[in-house]
Amino acid sequence: MPLTDTQIRNLGARNRPYKVSDMEGLFLLVKPTGSRLWQMKYRFEGKEKLLSFGAYPSVSLASARRLRDQARALLASGEDPSAVKKEQKRKLREANGDTFAKFADAYIVKARKENKAPATMSKTVWLLGLANADLGNIPISDITSPVVLACLRKVEAKGNYETAKRLRAIIGAVFRLAIATGAAEIDPTYALRDALITPTVKHRAAITDPATLGGLLRAIDGFHGQTTTKIALQFLALVAQRPGEVRSAKWEHIDFANAVWSIPAEQMKMRRPHKVPLPPQALALLDELRRLTGNGVYLFPSLRTHLRPISENTLNGALRRMGISGDEMTAHGFRASFSTIANESGLWHPDSIERALAHVESNQVRRAYDRGQHWEERLRLADWWAGFLGELRAT
Repeated sequence: MPLTDTQIRNLGARNRPYKVSDMEGLFLLVKPTGSRLWQMKYRFEGKEKLLSFGAYPSVSLASARRLRDQARALLASGEDPSAVKKEQKRKLREANGDTFAKFADAYIVKARKENKAPATMSKTVWLLGLANADLGNIPISDITSPVVLACLRKVEAKGNYETAKRLRAIIGAVFRLAIATGAAEIDPTYALRDALITPTVKHRAAITDPATLGGLLRAIDGFHGQTTTKIALQFLALVAQRPGEVRSAKWEHIDFANAVWSIPAEQMKMRRPHKVPLPPQALALLDELRRLTGNGVYLFPSLRTHLRPISENTLNGALRRMGISGDEMTAHGFRASFSTIANESGLWHPDSIERALAHVESNQVRRAYDRGQHWEERLRLADWWAGFLGELRAT
């Protein structure tokens, strides 16, 4: 028998929820709190489903019946009313701008305010570009784990397993930002931790045999390309810093009087300032370089504009032109050469070598109590390494 407004107003709460039927699948669910919720029971493709219309009296009896009739019309045309309602909500959220792309942009702004390194920002923007191609226009609360996985599988299909792993991580970071603002409830990337192919770790190629390293140093000395590129490789071998830190080095960071190169935090991978002692051999290289580029900002400016440093491919490209393959040595490999040979010498405390490489102690407690830079030993270590390379070169 159809309901009336009088009957609905007189419905009282009970210890348990109960239903009061109207017509054609429409009913009221009365909860122990006294709230009355309109719902409709229907079947679609053999499955029983429920559709909610809201609470009485905000949704009147007449409104509930009109919504029921609309749902029945959709069923008659072969559509699932619940799916249509969900799609309508998605379009509304998209119109309001709570898309993945919106929060990806917000994450980029946040990362820039945190002074992430230029290389890190470039990689972040690139990865989020990959994500936006598939997820950008979707409301972030509608994105599920399978949707994210489909995006990641496209990257995996090209054999880029490490990129897929990093893409999952950056997508997760965007979701955590959305969760913090209330736009999303869960991070769908959490369930995908074991779903991706684990990339095989491949360490950067490095020469650790002293005799072979000596041959490389002689090849660099005989390099017939740009003089600044040759000096960059010679300097890189002496200081054993990251190629990106050498490329972005500025003249204002070089203290010739105290023989120290001070690298600001924003140019360091770990975002911590770092000081590098400069042995006489390094200072001699910088004196030569100063006559070539000393009037500019960067030690090693681009050939196209002095406003930017050399590209990240310049040093590795020079090694390739000398006949040194990527499986033999990379610009980053000079750090491994230094670390391996210095540690095997038994002359230096491992912590001094780690500080020289600007590595950060992973043990949080140990890091808190070991803040020294081992500076005095690092001065001796730098002189020893420069002398050792000189001996290899002359051998």
